Amino acid sequence: MLTLTPARIAAATPSSRNRVVDLLRVAALTVVVLGHWLIAAVTVRGGVLETGAVLDRAAWTHPLTWVFQVMPVFFLVGGYANAVSWRAARERGTRWPEWLLARLRRLLTPVAPLLVSWLVLLVVADAAGVDRASLRTASQVALVPTWFLAAYVVVCALAPLTLRAWERWGWAGVVAPLVLAGGVDLVSLTVGPWWVGFANYVLVWGAVHQLGYAWLDDRLAGVGRRVALAAVGAAGLVALVSLGPYPVSMIGLDDATVNNSYPTRVTLGFLGLLQAGVVLALEPLLRRWMARERPWAVTVLLGRRLMSVYLWHLAVMVLVIGLSLLAGGVGLGPEPLSGVWWATRPLWWLGLAAVTALVVRLVGRFEQVPRRSGAVAAWRPLLATVLGCGGLGVMAAGGLVDPAGLHWWWSLLPVAAVVLVSARRPR
Repeated sequence: MLTLTPARIAAATPSSRNRVVDLLRVAALTVVVLGHWLIAAVTVRGGVLETGAVLDRAAWTHPLTWVFQVMPVFFLVGGYANAVSWRAARERGTRWPEWLLARLRRLLTPVAPLLVSWLVLLVVADAAGVDRASLRTASQVALVPTWFLAAYVVVCALAPLTLRAWERWGWAGVVAPLVLAGGVDLVSLTVGPWWVGFANYVLVWGAVHQLGYAWLDDRLAGVGRRVALAAVGAAGLVALVSLGPYPVSMIGLDDATVNNSYPTRVTLGFLGLLQAGVVLALEPLLRRWMARERPWAVTVLLGRRLMSVYLWHLAVMVLVIGLSLLAGGVGLGPEPLSGVWWATRPLWWLGLAAVTALVVRLVGRFEQVPRRSGAVAAWRPLLATVLGCGGLGVMAAGGLVDPAGLHWWWSLLPVAAVVLVSARRPR
């Protein structure tokens, strides 16, 4: 087997590939992983675990979330990649059901081992008499990454429609969803019901996703346009936070009356404009950097297993905290936000990264999804989308446990979706 050297990786990369897309994907998910590990303000006192979040303890960190809440960057990159993929499929004569089924197979298959593992763990822990409130918190935290996957699957499923809308109406495809998202917020935050706000998972992230179309089609060519986009996003964000009911933090707070991320609010759409303008203004510099063999090779190698890292990074943190508690709280003694606590964060990151790397070695192969060909009925990707998004969305919101017991069936819905998209077509 040939060794994947930087030179070989670079030589195998088509000249038409925009390497900045890969870089931004890797960078965005890396920031999410390190950020989640950082904001966990956990300590053990007298053998008792005390949990919290840095954002809830230190208001000065809230403006930093305008930089570190980078999910808009991932949807920007997703729009670019999905447009390239669907246009190529369309030229080959591939229908939407086959295209979507292939995308779902790649997106949902890596989540199956996470859900099965947590289901087994929770069943065993519950049978052993572990406090259900602790199990509920553990499962909620461990499965937080699945909210993004649920939203992204829906946006992907709609990509052929939204791309056609972009090709026909251009920027109206970005502006209209943001205007509608503002209306959704108005209803959700005033007359209600509050759950109307969940429509913004499609509207807001769909609008940011279409910025990727604009990037691909050179509708944002030139630094001037990109800076202008960032300025519009910044101005809208400042106005909404200053004049509206929205908090400064773009990441959810436990004690906040209104959260920007649950459900998604229009503020995250303007954050997407801001972040897209900034990162695209840096694209010429990033292109030159990615033209070098070594940085590109690192990006490729990290990207090969990054979805597994993303899906498992909080589950690993929960397990490490649990093992530390069983060992008397080793490593969890420093007071959160103290000087000692900050000084030990690099060690905390390194320890979690090492354990995550071991886990990914076991589960990373689920990202290697074989290609399938042949026509499929439209109901298969549609049903898989409903099952996958429904189960993932519920688990991200409430975990798998409450005082009455385990809600194990929610974890089986995405697993059923994986079976559905992976099953071979009968001959």
